[in-house]
Amino acid sequence: QVQLIESGGGLAHPGGSLTLSCVASGHIGSNYALGWFRGLGKGSEFVAETENTGVSYGPRVKDRFTISRDHAKNTVYLQMTDLKSEDTATYYCYLDPYEVGGPRAWGQGTQVTVSS
Repeated sequence: QVQLIESGGGLAHPGGSLTLSCVASGHIGSNYALGWFRGLGKGSEFVAETENTGVSYGPRVKDRFTISRDHAKNTVYLQMTDLKSEDTATYYCYLDPYEVGGPRAWGQGTQVTVSS
């Protein structure tokens, strides 16, 4: 069973910064992707992903957010800069276990609010 624990959400002013963290544990193997969505269901939006072959970003965050990964700690970070009101959302961490197989795992979500 895979468990993902997010942290780092909160309130930021427009133009400000926040960094989210997500720690993965359980049966994940050594080859997996870690990433972030914001929102769930029909209105969800891909934010960023990191895997062994590289990183990718959603178009609305590409020049402002940076995803990074600490392999030793099974942790992914999302550094968010130049925050805008439209970045307000619940951010969900996910993990795709390529090596061990199985469904995508999701974290519980962390709220980010951008407001003056």
